[in-house]
Amino acid sequence: MSDTRVDLLKELTEAPGISGYEEDIREIIRRHLRDVTTIEQDHLGSIVCRKDGECDTPRIMLAGHMDEVGFIVKYITDDGFIKFSTLGGWWGHVMLAQRVMIKTRKGDVPGLIGSKPPHVLSDEERKKVQEPKDMYIDIGATSAEEVRQLDIRPGDPIIPVCPFTALGNGKTYLAKAFDDRVGCALFIEVIRKLISEKHPNTVYGVGTVQEEVGLRGARTSSWIVEPDIGLTMEVSVAGDVPDVKREDAQGKLGKGPVIVIRDGTMIPNLRLRDLFIDTAEEMKIPYQFAVMEKGGTDSGAIHLHRHGVPNLVIGVPTRHIHSHAGIIHRDDFDNTVNLVTAVIKKLDSKTVAALTV
Repeated sequence: MSDTRVDLLKELTEAPGISGYEEDIREIIRRHLRDVTTIEQDHLGSIVCRKDGECDTPRIMLAGHMDEVGFIVKYITDDGFIKFSTLGGWWGHVMLAQRVMIKTRKGDVPGLIGSKPPHVLSDEERKKVQEPKDMYIDIGATSAEEVRQLDIRPGDPIIPVCPFTALGNGKTYLAKAFDDRVGCALFIEVIRKLISEKHPNTVYGVGTVQEEVGLRGARTSSWIVEPDIGLTMEVSVAGDVPDVKREDAQGKLGKGPVIVIRDGTMIPNLRLRDLFIDTAEEMKIPYQFAVMEKGGTDSGAIHLHRHGVPNLVIGVPTRHIHSHAGIIHRDDFDNTVNLVTAVIKKLDSKTVAALTV
């Protein structure tokens, strides 16, 4: 029997969609929600899917960014190597020897990220993290002319390669782009659950663009939604790996949704935070906390819309984010869907008004 949530995560993560090039992800979301929501699109490319409830307001915005970290072609050397520019935050150590796919007008071109071989590095060079500016993509060409024949051009998107794979006991999944296709899958699944359940509000599932380069789509799409509540569906750094201190990353795989109590761009509405905690405890859903002192999320833009929007970030703990592959636990995903759905059913006009008095 097919597992529709696994199928959805596989479809979303394997599709290409770096910052500014999210159209494939947008069309997947459109296909899954067009029969149950009213869909709009802003001029940057964010998709807004409205699920009507019992009342027009309050408006609940569920934001998941469609873009993944990746690269674009910067220029082509005379010897046929591709120099690239990063989109989103990358650390050099996780990039080398990884497979990528360059998407051109004529089709996909596979390649490998390389740099100066270790055999010819000086002792001083060996101590340093390789920087992206010193790397290149090798597509097996021997001249710039060979590259031109493949129609590779500056600005072409370059996507990490990592097929979706179920691991271990079948409850942990390995894939690229969990940041933030997990968020997109979350709002799709929440909306699906709400088809058969009453909710005293209107819910907007929003796939935002260009989060990894400045929370841009969250700004423009907020003008379409005009949200009364913003809930950002995200990943959270899982700290259950060697040499990570618990106070630096508290989340663990299989231990429940992560409630973010601060990120680098937002402090959440504390009453909304408490509503999530109380609901989780009522439903006996395990939950965790996280503080992300560096970096930000779409909530950083949404909570500043007009005169302010009560906001909270809910994350699925994920290992190895901002690399070619990450790992999540299915129980965390399912529990996040259940928790967000339960809270939405409580967000009537009276409850939302009480969040800011």
